[in-house]
Amino acid sequence: MAVHRRHFLLSSAAAVAAGAASRGWANAPSSEVRVGLVGCGVRGRAYHGRVVAVCDPDQQRLAAAAEACGVSGASAVTDFRRLLDDPNIDAVVIATPDHWHAPAAILACQAGKHVYVEKPCSHNLRESQLLLQAAETSGVVAQHGTQQRSREFTRDAIQRLHEGVIGEVLVAKAWNIQRRGSIGHQNPSTPPATIDYDTWVGPAEWMPYQANRLHSDWHWWWNFGTGDIGNDGAHELDYARWGLGVDSLPSRVNATGGKYFYDDDQQFPDTATCVFEYPGDNGAKTKQLIFEMRLWSTNYPMNCDSGVEFYGTEGQMFLSKRGKLQILGAKNERIDAVKVPRSTGFAHFDNFLDAVRGNAELAAPLIEAHRSIAPVHLANIALKTGRSIEFDPKAEQIVGDKEAAELLGRKYRDGGHWATPNV
Repeated sequence: MAVHRRHFLLSSAAAVAAGAASRGWANAPSSEVRVGLVGCGVRGRAYHGRVVAVCDPDQQRLAAAAEACGVSGASAVTDFRRLLDDPNIDAVVIATPDHWHAPAAILACQAGKHVYVEKPCSHNLRESQLLLQAAETSGVVAQHGTQQRSREFTRDAIQRLHEGVIGEVLVAKAWNIQRRGSIGHQNPSTPPATIDYDTWVGPAEWMPYQANRLHSDWHWWWNFGTGDIGNDGAHELDYARWGLGVDSLPSRVNATGGKYFYDDDQQFPDTATCVFEYPGDNGAKTKQLIFEMRLWSTNYPMNCDSGVEFYGTEGQMFLSKRGKLQILGAKNERIDAVKVPRSTGFAHFDNFLDAVRGNAELAAPLIEAHRSIAPVHLANIALKTGRSIEFDPKAEQIVGDKEAAELLGRKYRDGGHWATPNV
C-alpha cells in the first residue's frame, strides 16, 4: 500500500505543530512535558533523569531504570498500556527492540501521546506507512531518533552542500565498519522468571525464548531486528540522503553480501554493499547512494568507523557523526577541515520537547524517517532474496517480484495480538 499523497504534508513540521496547537489536547502538555520511557535497555538509559515513568517487560531492567529515574509504584510498569492510560503522561519515548517501534508508536499516537521513536522507526516499510498515517490522523508531534538532524555541526555541513560548496552532489557513499562480537550458538530454553517473554515478543511472530535473542542480540534476528543496516547504518543513510538532496524513495536497489566472518546464530549479513538509485524528476539528475558495511574490520576509510563521502561536480566532502569534516575542491585542493567534540545527543530530544510545547519545528519528522529508513528495508529485502529490486517510489511498491513485495510487510503472531498495527 502506498502512502497517500496527503501524508507528505508531514514534511512540514510547522504545519504539524500548528495543527497540534489548534486541536486542544485531551492531555495538554504543560511547560514541563511529562514523558514515559518504553524500553529500559542500552538505548533507554540515555533518557534516565528526563522521564517520569518507565516500562519494560524485564523486571531487573525496569527496577534499575526506576531507581535511576526516581520513580516507583504505578510509574514503573511492565505493560505499555498502563502508560497510555495515564492522563498525566504527555509523551512517550519508544526505545524498545525494532519489532516494537512502530506498533508501540502507533498505539501512542492513537492514545494522543506525543512520540519520540528511536531509529529505525519501523521493522518494515509497511509499518512506516502505517505510522505516518497514525501520526497524521492523531496530529501528535512525532520525532525520529536520528540525532544528527539536531546537531549544529552536521546541519551546517549539509547546508554548505545544499549551497553548492562542491557543486551539484550526484553520489553519496556511506559506511559503517566496526568489529562486532559473536552471539554464539544457543538452543531454545525456559525464559527467566524475571522476564515477561510473551510481552517482549509482542505482535511479532512467536519464537521460543533463546538466550541470544534478547538484550541487544535481537538486532541480528529477522523477526525482531533490522540488522546493523537499520541499527548504526540508519544514521549514515539518513544524513547521506539528506546531503544528497533527494526527497523521494529510490527506484532501484542492488545489494550483495552475507555472513563472511561469523559462525553463529546471526541471520543478518556481517558484510554488505548496497547501492540505491534515485530517479531524476522534473529535470533533476539521477543520483546514487552507496552503503558499505563490514562488521569484522577495524580498518576504516578516512580513519573513521562511520561516515559519508559526498561527490559533487566541483569537489568532495567527507562528513562523519564523529565530528569530522573535510572539503576538497575539483583538483583535490583542501578547502576546509574541521574536527569537533563528540555530541551528547541531548539537543535532539530537547528539540522534540520544544516542538511538543509548540515552540519549535521538529528536526526529524516522520516523513524524513520514512524516506531514510525505506532504503534500510529495501536493502534487507535485496539481501534476503539475493536479487536486485525495482521499486516504484510513487506507489511505494516493488515491481515484478511477488516474493520480494511480500517482504515489504511482515507476518504477525497467529491468533492476533493487542499491539498488531491497525490504522
